[in-house]
Amino acid sequence: MEVTNVFGRVVLVVGPESLLAERAVDALVRDALVERPGASVNRVSAVDLDAGRLAEVTGGSLFASDTIVVVTDLADLAHDLVDTVASFATQPSDELALVLVHPGGNKGKGLLDRLKKAKVATRDCPTIKAWELPQFAVAEARALGGRLEAPTAATLVEAIGGDTRGVAAAVRQLIADSDDRHISETDVHRYFAGRADVTSFTVADHVMSGRRDEALGALRWALETGVPPVLVTSALASSLRSQGRYSDLAGARVRDAEVAQQVGVPPWKVKDLARHSRDWTPRGLASALQLVARADAAVKGAASDPAFALEQLVIGVAAQRGRRPEAGMGR
Repeated sequence: MEVTNVFGRVVLVVGPESLLAERAVDALVRDALVERPGASVNRVSAVDLDAGRLAEVTGGSLFASDTIVVVTDLADLAHDLVDTVASFATQPSDELALVLVHPGGNKGKGLLDRLKKAKVATRDCPTIKAWELPQFAVAEARALGGRLEAPTAATLVEAIGGDTRGVAAAVRQLIADSDDRHISETDVHRYFAGRADVTSFTVADHVMSGRRDEALGALRWALETGVPPVLVTSALASSLRSQGRYSDLAGARVRDAEVAQQVGVPPWKVKDLARHSRDWTPRGLASALQLVARADAAVKGAASDPAFALEQLVIGVAAQRGRRPEAGMGR
């Protein structure tokens, strides 16, 4: 096993894709334990740190002077600890392997800039875009010693939805249950066709296609099987925004693959957007997004009955489909 030198330095794991971040952290901890098997491991959220606790977790223990420390949620680090944490990068301790995990974004950017200026080792964990998920699934299968063709991967993503963890778990399950470690279209349909009928994205697809009654049925079944209400509003908002971005590209002479990348959807989704574009005006999309925003607030606590709020959302958004601009008003 090739072991990187983890002790005596700081490693920054940065980016919003939590699955990739967790894998990077686990790999670093494994490398550090191979390097120094007797080291202690401390995992702590920056939210829970004060000066005393930081000194405690980074100072070793009575039984192990070598210490591996993983600090998550770095964006929430108290301001008065920024200098102390930054000092680990410029004055590293040979007995400490410090892994700092930051989700990216502007919060806590001052510390990030200082760490990068100190040239700490960095593991980037960018968001896996929707159009990249089939490729991600193929790579997951390959990493597990299996085989998955791109068209089948696209079918799997369509069934699972845009959740990276869900896609990874599905690939792992299919590989484990396959005698030859090859995931076929038949395998995907056998395991996940039923699940596709109850995902939040299926509800959204029914709404975008004008199938209101099917959307309501799928919504009720999804909620009964434990799909969180907030995922429904998120999926519908994502579908509406994708449709809006596609509308902005109307008339542009670009290939479907380029459209998919600009809109932020997998290539197979472009045909759906093209078909739906005949029924969704910019005004209708804007009105629908306002309804989603209100429903999102409702399911996050502003309403006593999230299921009712979602049913009203489905009915309200479906009503925006096909509405033409009023006389005298532009699109």
